[in-house]
Amino acid sequence: MHSVFDDFRMNLKFYREKKGYSQLDLAVQADCSNSLIGNIEAGRVKPSFDTIEKFAEALGVHPADLFLRDSSRSNADIKSELKSSINNIIDKIIAN
Repeated sequence: MHSVFDDFRMNLKFYREKKGYSQLDLAVQADCSNSLIGNIEAGRVKPSFDTIEKFAEALGVHPADLFLRDSSRSNADIKSELKSSINNIIDKIIAN
């Protein structure tokens, strides 16, 4: 299971790449070093709240979006996974 920080760093990379930004591009936009971004994405450093706000602004997302589930998974994928799980549970109930 992923931690909140794991979700954050995966989402940071997802939104950065979706925007077409390199780590350096985001660093320039968020007024920080590209090594900071690399270390965050690698899970070695945790950013301050001020830095998170700068990332969100540079990426055009709400700061909360950076903490939600892994954004690289589409809603359709999640719905399909949930539907399969629910169907399996229903099948087990019916079988009993």
